Amino acid sequence: MTRHDAGPVAEVLCPGAGRRPGPVARVLEARDVPLGGPRAMTVRRSLPQRGLTTIGAWCFLDRFGPQDTVMRVEPHPHIGLQTVTWPLAGEIRHRDSLGSDVVLRRGALNLMTSGRGIAHSEFSAGDAPLPLDALQLWVALPEEARHGAPSFETHPSLPSVALPASRGDDAAATVILGTLAGTTSPATAFTPIVGAQIALAPGSKVTLPLDPAWEHGLAPLAGDLAVADGAGALETPAAGGILYLGTDRDAVTLSSRDGATVMLLGGEPFPDDLVMWWNFVARDHDEIVAAQREWNARDPRFGKVAGHTARIPAPPLPHVRLRPRRREA
Repeated sequence: MTRHDAGPVAEVLCPGAGRRPGPVARVLEARDVPLGGPRAMTVRRSLPQRGLTTIGAWCFLDRFGPQDTVMRVEPHPHIGLQTVTWPLAGEIRHRDSLGSDVVLRRGALNLMTSGRGIAHSEFSAGDAPLPLDALQLWVALPEEARHGAPSFETHPSLPSVALPASRGDDAAATVILGTLAGTTSPATAFTPIVGAQIALAPGSKVTLPLDPAWEHGLAPLAGDLAVADGAGALETPAAGGILYLGTDRDAVTLSSRDGATVMLLGGEPFPDDLVMWWNFVARDHDEIVAAQREWNARDPRFGKVAGHTARIPAPPLPHVRLRPRRREA
């Protein structure tokens, strides 16, 4: 996924500094972002937000759908991150400058590690509008991994862990990235992290274990969800939003009347300051400038995506240095 909204609002520094904010219950509403360009798609963006730019190493979350659309994302670059593509409906064809060419379907994970630089494209199946719904997430790479070689992996099946119910049926949690309740995804992770999709049965109430040293967020995807801690009920956002839970919690309770699906995001608070602009995650303004210029100059740093003649140019940089926006949470 590429961003068409780069500009002053996209000049984001994510100052994690590794600090633990303590237990928090903050609702982050998603916002509509029209992407324009050849796709003419609108996505719901939950991360980054002013005041909270990372949850662990997770630094970006878009949901594109549910909608009937034709996705045509021409080759575009990334640095300093992993892209996590998680389809909920429809099929997405991924091609990249490593020569990867796969069709991704519901229940399968595409994980692309940009390292020092990579390019890829994303197309929906066929030429007619089809139902499409998916999550696109970014994970910031730590210092020791962000200058490494790019890579791509796809996982058609992922491990699941049962969350014990105090009422109704146990919940099933698919561990997409990292570790939850002792179950670890086979996907490559560079920081202590968790990304898991949790399916709650109608009438159920379950305990979701959390690592107190990590921060967490819950992103409802479908159905009715109620969240509570030892002090009582917590406000729950609508689908597309995030309930940010902070750190220093060992569990929360999830319940649903008619059934629900929710995404858990979490991890050790990220230790580095991150500058994000367009499709790049860096540490300072000069790295962004170099990546923008090299992509537009067709530098071999990013390689070529076979089967394409068009590509998405990087937008003009702002006329000021990219500056920090301090994290409030």
